[in-house]
Amino acid sequence: MSTRPQLPGDPSNLHLRISYDDELGDTPQADTLERWRVAILHRQRVHDAGEGAVTAGSCSTADCPACTVEDSPVGSMTFFRVHLDRGRNAYWAMEKESEELYETAQALLDPETSWFIDEVSEMLEYVGSALLVMDRVTLAPAWRGQGLAAVLGCEVIHRLMAGCRAVACSPGVTDLSIQKLTDRSEWDRVNAKITRGWESLGFRLYRDNVYLLSPTSPDLEQARGVLRGRLVELSASWRTGTS
Repeated sequence: MSTRPQLPGDPSNLHLRISYDDELGDTPQADTLERWRVAILHRQRVHDAGEGAVTAGSCSTADCPACTVEDSPVGSMTFFRVHLDRGRNAYWAMEKESEELYETAQALLDPETSWFIDEVSEMLEYVGSALLVMDRVTLAPAWRGQGLAAVLGCEVIHRLMAGCRAVACSPGVTDLSIQKLTDRSEWDRVNAKITRGWESLGFRLYRDNVYLLSPTSPDLEQARGVLRGRLVELSASWRTGTS
């Protein structure tokens, strides 16, 4: 019996488009909070033989003139780089942005100074001054269940964590449209699985479902290697299948 992952495409063809929109607004809020958007895209060659486009898996040559490359969105992520040393008070900037960011600020920051509270500061090395918050990670249902969120999230963290003293997240279900999660036990099971995925990167519970990761943690670099290996295995399994 085949154990091929039930994925709609080769996971090695996934890639990330990370962007920051600077509206050139001279506001303290914009100086403090940077919203980084991440598009998760699946790239594939599509063959158009005049009767509709189909995936180009059977093209006889790599440079088939009827083939084009298309990027299909399969998910998205949102990160915030929170600058504690410029603009307005970061605690209140996070409060203004969203309830989720406000909960993170309440756990980690001093509302008077906007810096990390003493307990948090003592846990972190002095490798920067900013806070990176992984705010939201969403994958299309067909791409879930294989640990890809952790693989992709780890790569984005590596791209954005320069100058940050801590990375924070609050694991949990973000897609509230999933009908099967109406049962409490199933909801808890899925949330626990999501949490384990982020813990595999080195995130550890600090307080009130706010998890912390130090950019200097050896767990993070080790996890990156393991997750990249997992992606290679998924791709090989998808391509060849096993019996």
